[in-house]
This record gives sequence, structure tokens and C-alpha cells, in this order.
Amino acid sequence: MGAIEGAENGRRTRARLRLGQSGGTVETGISALDHLLGLAAASGGFALSLEVAPGAALQEVADAGRAVGDELAAPLRADGVRGVGSAVVPADEALAQVALEASGRPLLVSNVDLAEARVGGLESDAVASFLQALAEAAGLTVHVRLLEGRETQHVLDAIFKALGAALGEALRPKP
Repeated sequence: MGAIEGAENGRRTRARLRLGQSGGTVETGISALDHLLGLAAASGGFALSLEVAPGAALQEVADAGRAVGDELAAPLRADGVRGVGSAVVPADEALAQVALEASGRPLLVSNVDLAEARVGGLESDAVASFLQALAEAAGLTVHVRLLEGRETQHVLDAIFKALGAALGEALRPKP
């Protein structure tokens, strides 16, 4: 649980996150992001409680990504966990793959261009901003591949479901 200093006008943004087995609420102030993070948590088999102070939508998205990444950094590197995960997940006609590694070398590689996507209050490149902030805060190498998809909402759903499933796999104990 921590505070994140917002870049805009020096305002202080608070973001809180709890990982667990059940429950959780996501309140970022952006309904589409709340929905996507809920999908990720359900797909990964973990509960997520996250609250982000109101502000500019793009700043809220980055703050949420940093908060999730900060919370995941230590568990992803704990002794006995895999630290790597991969998933291919559908959402209607969309099919997305996410592969990630707790490498300590933050990197986001994606073939998805969502620069013009406008869904439920998310601005241009908001999803990329979230994923980049997550990767940097958690020290993750993240690869996102859209294998199929036409409907923007389905594409986003597939990406976040795959992200959650890959994180869930990375957090599992080594065999």
C-alpha cells in the first residue's frame, strides 16, 4: 500500500492494492479500467483492491499501473515462485497472448496499436500507459500479442484476461 506522487501540478495521488484469494474492489475512477482490472484479477485467481485518487484519466491509469506493479514486485521474485507466465485467452472474436517474466529489466513489447481506441473513458494509449507503468514498477518484461480481434472492447478484455492469467501463473509455486 503506498502513495504515488502525481506528475500533474504536484498533487499527491494515493493508490492502494491488496492481493488475496477472494473479494476485492477496483475503483480507479475510470469504469472501463475497473472492468479490465477485474477481469485480470478473476483470470489470475487473485483478489485486487485498488483505489486511485481522482485526477486526469491518463494519470489515474499510470498510477494504477504503478500501484499494481509495486505490489506484485516482491511476490513475483519470492523464493519458490515461477516468476514467469504466459497465457492465450479469448474474448468473443478477439484472441490475445501475454507472456511475462520478472526479469528486473522492465520492457513492454506489443503488436497492438490502441492509439485511436476510445472505450469507456479511456484516452488514447491509456492501456499502453497502464502496461508500461506496471512493467516498470514490477520489473517485468511483458510481451502482448493480439492474434485476432476487431471489436476494441473485446480486444481489451482478451488482453487483460491474458495478463491476469499470465500473472497468476507467474505467482504459482515452482513445480
